[in-house]
Amino acid sequence: MSRAQAESVIKNIIREIAQECAVKGQAVSETLVAFMVKAVVLDPENQFNVERTLTKDDVQKLIKTCVDRLLMNNSPSLDTIKMQVYFDMNYTNRSEFLEEHKRVLESRLQPVMREITDSRARTREELEGLYRKIVSCVLLRSGLGSPTDISVVREATAALQSVFPQTELGTFMSLAKRDKERQLRELTQIVTGIRLFNKECGKGGEGIDNLPSILNEAIPSATMNIENELNSTRLHISRYTGLIERQNAENLADPDPELIRQALINCRQHEAFLKVLLTDVVVATDQINTLERDLRSVLIQLQNTIQSKTAVPTNQVYPKFISLAKIWTGFQDEMVLLSVISNIQTNLEPFTKSHRDVLPDSLLQPLLTGLILRSDEERVNETSGLDDRVEHAPQFKNLEFLFPETTRNFSNLPLQYKGFCGFCIATQDRLLVPGNPLIGILRYKDHFFCFSSKDAAVKFAADPDRFIAHIADAAKRSPELIQLLELHMQFSTITPYGKSAEPGHMIEKPLTKRDSGIQTETHPIESNIDPTYEWNEWEMRRKAIKLANLRTRMTHSVQTDNSNFRRQTSTQIYLPKDSETQTKRDQGTSVPKPSIFIAGLRGCKTTTTNAYKVDLTLDVNTHNDICD
Repeated sequence: MSRAQAESVIKNIIREIAQECAVKGQAVSETLVAFMVKAVVLDPENQFNVERTLTKDDVQKLIKTCVDRLLMNNSPSLDTIKMQVYFDMNYTNRSEFLEEHKRVLESRLQPVMREITDSRARTREELEGLYRKIVSCVLLRSGLGSPTDISVVREATAALQSVFPQTELGTFMSLAKRDKERQLRELTQIVTGIRLFNKECGKGGEGIDNLPSILNEAIPSATMNIENELNSTRLHISRYTGLIERQNAENLADPDPELIRQALINCRQHEAFLKVLLTDVVVATDQINTLERDLRSVLIQLQNTIQSKTAVPTNQVYPKFISLAKIWTGFQDEMVLLSVISNIQTNLEPFTKSHRDVLPDSLLQPLLTGLILRSDEERVNETSGLDDRVEHAPQFKNLEFLFPETTRNFSNLPLQYKGFCGFCIATQDRLLVPGNPLIGILRYKDHFFCFSSKDAAVKFAADPDRFIAHIADAAKRSPELIQLLELHMQFSTITPYGKSAEPGHMIEKPLTKRDSGIQTETHPIESNIDPTYEWNEWEMRRKAIKLANLRTRMTHSVQTDNSNFRRQTSTQIYLPKDSETQTKRDQGTSVPKPSIFIAGLRGCKTTTTNAYKVDLTLDVNTHNDICD
């Protein structure tokens, strides 16, 4: 069977299981069904063998087993699996959630943005309608008030007109679509900053909630709720841990040991999820404090810049308005994050109800008489002395114990089994007891193990592979441990083991890894031979001029395959003949040459000068006669 066919068969099985559960009144997700199918196949008691193709009976058995498990009532194991599936489907880290939240907001605003950017308004009424759409878009994007509230719309319109009057719509309409979207985002930030500043000054702020005040009240409440639920879960953990230790020591069978272990795993998973949520609340608290400081700083800068001035340069005040809008967006993001965290915490609580119902306080109290309950912190403190360290124990070959004094980033080492003691899980049948890193962290095959006692560390180090295999077998019986202990790498693929002592069972083949290296060029350069490459600059210029010259030319005739075989034709023409014409003639005229003599300028014996002009100009004819 090919991989595609196998995937198709699995999808059909999952779909049929979900339909049967729905018929019986229990709606389950395909994700939960897929997890349950894998859990049933992993369980050695079911004896599924994938070494051969599944028969029809095998498929029916698998479907029936999965449906029975999914319809079990008051099963802490099933509730733990449901809790894990719910958390995986609804929780994401902070950065991914904010990115997804912004993407959803953008997708919801796309119809409004498209109406604005694709508008071809021409008349006055159409331009006024377009301006109202821009106001609505600004309000929807900012989240400050409802677009149906008249007072909010008036305030937003006044703020928008101060930075983008209606007369600028012509310029806006001439922009490209991407430039229009960018300008709408900038206008939203500027208008948001103006409205927030007016609210601070007491001159507006219709429909704007006081988010810093709301968050300062919600954060302590959310923290208290998570801590209270965490303390209640830890109380149940200490009870179940004490009962399991007593049953192991005294060989007691009442109440059902398997039920207590399932309840303990359920509580441990609930505790792990609550810790994640509490960490997010702490991060949100720090982020809110930073935003409040930035908000006060920007408001003070705006007040100093604007003061009582009637006009302020836009390059001074617009960037501050945009910064103010971004800070407020941060407050809105924290509100959404806090709401999601609270919803997840509330929805996790029903998955812990089954172990309270099957193991009520009335049943546990007589069993807890005379039993000293210890919390995880108390267990760790009991083994934090210098005498509890493994450094005084015999050293094992190829094994290394790490300590805070000799290891950099000791507190950030990725511990196996989420920090639980692997020796207790293997030897005390899935007993989840936290390890103490101060005892010494065992480094084995690039994995790090911590233990609850020195004796556990020494015994585990004597044969790590055997204990690791026991833990894998325990995870097959309780598949919820795969996610709780982060055993995904060991259970990533399912392989049959025909050579096993009990053929027909299933085991997990862990992924094998090894270090390898390859030598490559430091900076490989791909060969790229261009036959049209030209290095001569003048040749390139000649080609450029030729191409530029071709642009002004027009083709008058072309040679085609059909015209190739046409006969040549000739025409009779008249050759040009020589001819001449008279175009001009030479002609000239003569004019008299003026000649004037001034007498009396010198040679006179009188004291005064009496000068007079004598015209000596000759007539043209007289002059010609004299020359002849």
